[in-house]
Amino acid sequence: MGEFKDKIRGLANQAIGKTKVAAGRAADNSQLVAKGMAQWRKGKAQQAAGAIRGLLGDKI
Repeated sequence: MGEFKDKIRGLANQAIGKTKVAAGRAADNSQLVAKGMAQWRKGKAQQAAGAIRGLLGDKI
């Protein structure tokens, strides 16, 4: 069950991060681009955690 929550949260963070990156680039705001990239990476990590939980059967 936890694997799906991680994957959904990861997808949401990736989408929000991508949006922040695009908005930051459009506004020439390097801080917003950096925050977006950080959130995108957080989403990738959450998805990886979900995949690992799926393989281990929520034992972690």
